[in-house]
Amino acid sequence: MAQQQNSPRDQRDSRQHGDVFSVSGDDDVARNQGAGSSKPGPAIVTMGSVDTVTIGEALEVTALSLGDKPVDRKDAAAIQAAETRATGESKTRPGGLAEAAQEAAATNERTALEEAKVTIADILTDATEKLQGDKVVTSEDAEAVVGAELRNSPEMKTTPGGVADSMSAGARLNQPL
Repeated sequence: MAQQQNSPRDQRDSRQHGDVFSVSGDDDVARNQGAGSSKPGPAIVTMGSVDTVTIGEALEVTALSLGDKPVDRKDAAAIQAAETRATGESKTRPGGLAEAAQEAAATNERTALEEAKVTIADILTDATEKLQGDKVVTSEDAEAVVGAELRNSPEMKTTPGGVADSMSAGARLNQPL
């Protein structure tokens, strides 16, 4: 998994990453979907006066939680939906996260060696800096990403700790109490 690097934004922002499953209440669901591994789940915790999660930050959480997972079509579709929601553009931006994820998924389908495959961390590390726009995650954003991931999943399931889960957790954290 990619190592987290401290950027100037990290130093300004007091938000750190904690466990999304325990925040979202989806830990039992994830275990029932076969996510019972010894790896820690994705993370978002809010501290201080910062109380919102952006789409870029939710994508970065996915890079931290599933960084070693090779990108597949389901991931690429979810990333494309997230980028579309963040930027407000309906087309895939050349050189953007969605284009990189789509290329990675296509490359990974033709690559036999697991070690040679492009991973989630390769695409989503520093996502907030790579996005040409970013906004606070809403429930509508999360629903769009969940829908994209489900439509592109042969099993009709989202990936525990994946893009859809991270977006959903971010949206729940952003809901007023």
